[in-house]
Amino acid sequence: MQEIVNKNQMLVVQGLHACHQKTPVLHGINLNIAPGKVTVIVGPNGCGKSTLLRCMARLHKPAQGSVLLGGADLWQLRPQQAARRLALLPQAPQAPEGISVSGLVRYGRHPHQGLLQQWSADDERAVRNALQATDVLALAGRRLDQLSGGQRQRCWLAMVLAQETPLLLLDEPTSMLDLGHQVDVLKRIRMLAAAGRSVVMVLHDLMAAARYADTLVAMRNGRVLAIGAPRDIVTPALLRQLYQLDVDVLAAPGDGAPVVVPVASSSMAAQTNEADAYSALAFEL
Repeated sequence: MQEIVNKNQMLVVQGLHACHQKTPVLHGINLNIAPGKVTVIVGPNGCGKSTLLRCMARLHKPAQGSVLLGGADLWQLRPQQAARRLALLPQAPQAPEGISVSGLVRYGRHPHQGLLQQWSADDERAVRNALQATDVLALAGRRLDQLSGGQRQRCWLAMVLAQETPLLLLDEPTSMLDLGHQVDVLKRIRMLAAAGRSVVMVLHDLMAAARYADTLVAMRNGRVLAIGAPRDIVTPALLRQLYQLDVDVLAAPGDGAPVVVPVASSSMAAQTNEADAYSALAFEL
């Protein structure tokens, strides 16, 4: 995968506060995210994950604080300037009816167009590279609505890749995908980071986040409870804070990634034992 990103494009979130209709949602968020890293935001529903991502994407105006990329305040830039620095893939993107895969991916080049700069060889190269990087080049002439969910998600990823930005913001990029397609998409995201991009995404799947993230940001009630490498911060104590759930944290065979196993309550264990006893009796009968 071609490396196109300046290694000095550090993403810095400083003292970020945000509200929804005057109700505080984010409370003083501070983050430093280096290029070439995958950062995953996790936490319970309503904790502010998507609001934080939308503040980074210039879709939700912070009440206070700043979002800097390579030293430039993203909220001080003109829309086209910002669109050349960050690309957002929302959780449920919508495409025009009947659009082809190549037509969708070409949308990623809009920030590079203008009155004096029309479609160019560089645009064509960027689209082809994005199609190849996501393994959908053979689908370029197909209609998006004729593809499977996993294929469509790779096409959407190709569109944001064609934008050629140093920062990628992804909101639940694996939602509604089966396990095989989830793994495929997450592996491709890791490849993007290896090419120098900063990748920040929201995931609900904690074990996927723990396996594929360089850094986890654990949030609750609009605040960051912990930041760090998954193996360092994914502990029973943290998950009890996040989800009010008792768990065991095991090391996955092979790579040692954290695996979270909920602890069965005593009543649940009793019900399981009773069910096993009935099953054994039925078998004997």
